Amino acid sequence: METCAEEVQVKLLGGRSSPFVLRVRIALALKGIHYEDIEETMNPKSELLLKSNPVHKKIPVLVHNGKPICESMIIVQYIDETWDTRAPFLMPKDPYDRAIARFWAAFIDDKLLPCIRAVFTGQGEQCQKAVEETVANFLILEKALRTNLCFLGKAYFGGDGIGFVDIALGGMLAFVNALEKATDSVLIDAEKMPLLSAWMDRFCEADGVKEVMPDPVKLVEFICATRVKFASLPAAN
Repeated sequence: METCAEEVQVKLLGGRSSPFVLRVRIALALKGIHYEDIEETMNPKSELLLKSNPVHKKIPVLVHNGKPICESMIIVQYIDETWDTRAPFLMPKDPYDRAIARFWAAFIDDKLLPCIRAVFTGQGEQCQKAVEETVANFLILEKALRTNLCFLGKAYFGGDGIGFVDIALGGMLAFVNALEKATDSVLIDAEKMPLLSAWMDRFCEADGVKEVMPDPVKLVEFICATRVKFASLPAAN
């Protein structure tokens, strides 16, 4: 990646297992932006994190020229707008297409992610129900690839290249793949979701993406260990 005086002032507070941090890593990699990678332990949370994100106290946080930006998809938009002369361009130029991209990114965060989180934390019947709900939401995305005129026949949700929706969903893929192994479940079925499955393969092998994907073995280990902790917690009343 090329460097410049401005980019040296870019820092990313994150963690290797976080799909939200991965979204930002992908955007930075695609744009070729050099940054300082700061691993956040979260327990205890660093003073830098607490100062940079005093509201949610969560990763990721992008610090650019001393100014913090929080929330993964807000950071992705910031990256695209700040380095707006550098390809690839992550947000569509057409206002309607931008609205559609924001809609599907919101669907991923508001509808799909809570289901994935429930699979991650759930046990037994609760986990199985969350698996079914997750699959149902992935099927909605499969239908969008098949019928939505903005995506129909395109290699990516963003068209010929990776865009905003691709990063929103693609940041989750390593975690989803590891979660399938940890829970012995199928969340993205290649037979039922051929378009989504093909998109997933293209995305994961794309330049700028494959280089920043987390170690799949370590991610499975992390998920399994965390699920054991969840299982040991007392049931909520």
